[in-house]
Amino acid sequence: MRRASPNLSMRNGAKSGHRDLQPDAMGVAMRLAAARLREAGIVLKPLLRSAGLSAIQMTNKDVRIGVASQIRFLELAAKALNDPVLGFRLMHDVDLRHVGLLYYVAASSETLGNALERAQRYSSIVNAGVVLKCFGARNFTITLRYAGVARHSDRQQMECVVTAIIRFCRNSTERRLNPIAVHFVHRRLPQSSEIEKFFGCRIEFAANTDRIIFDKEAKQLPLVAADPYLNETLLRYCEQALAYRRSREGPLQIAIENAIAPLLPHGKAQFGAIAQTLGVSSRTLARRLAAEGLSFGEILSQLRSDLATHYLSDPNLPISEIAWLVGYQGVSAFSHGYKRWTGMSPKKMRGKLLASISGASARVRAGD
Repeated sequence: MRRASPNLSMRNGAKSGHRDLQPDAMGVAMRLAAARLREAGIVLKPLLRSAGLSAIQMTNKDVRIGVASQIRFLELAAKALNDPVLGFRLMHDVDLRHVGLLYYVAASSETLGNALERAQRYSSIVNAGVVLKCFGARNFTITLRYAGVARHSDRQQMECVVTAIIRFCRNSTERRLNPIAVHFVHRRLPQSSEIEKFFGCRIEFAANTDRIIFDKEAKQLPLVAADPYLNETLLRYCEQALAYRRSREGPLQIAIENAIAPLLPHGKAQFGAIAQTLGVSSRTLARRLAAEGLSFGEILSQLRSDLATHYLSDPNLPISEIAWLVGYQGVSAFSHGYKRWTGMSPKKMRGKLLASISGASARVRAGD
């Protein structure tokens, strides 16, 4: 069996030799973050290099970038700026017209429900790694999932996307429209009262699904810039743009990882549950894994190792909680498992990671 890649950044596409298979994006968030870094006097070159990006991709708005590279760059920028809510701030302050065609076709729609249906169909024009779905049975719910890129590596981009959606809902209806709740798959330590205050609702972190929940009446709200003639014209342009986009549902391994990660803390990351999450039978999933030379057990073990290492780089996260997050009942069992994966205890690895982060920050400040 082919072992799952142990390199998290490689699997996320930052340096992958299969970059053409990765979902791409317009790079709006990346360029907004780069502008903040320049304003702060931080040299961009080492951060771009670490994220697998080039100066041309940063400056030329016509050049699309890999979604995984954007995720990596935003995380690096947040650390360099010492701003744990950078993704939120980027879309809190920006003119949403930066999003381009998707913004205009949504804003010219008749109702908020129509606008978000347009976003559901055409979101890949802006970011092919984010799949948006709207449901209106009980409440008006907008769910977001990642396709072709690992969800567990991201915090900043998802908060950026959710903030943009909530701002659009408010601006386009000219109402202080607060969601009933917002759920994020990722964890946040410490909790951010700034984000909660802006959203105006309860935020649940470490949830099973990324979603925004509005009252069902929100779907019928009229938009202040509704223009049926303009909307009809823009829909034609969107359909043409969509025709050039090929399907990028992404590798099976990443889809499995994204299904496993939210279930790990609850001890529910079993093969049958993952197959159900992916919408296939256990037999079908087993056949697809065999066809690609993959092992579910190896993917699960490697993901737990990668996630544990990712969490250990956060000095605010206790090792006991990291053990729970990756599916262990106690610290002792986790320590034995982690040492088996990496040859190093969690405590020793944390020291190594924090020293490496400190050294990288010093090099960025020095402009290396």
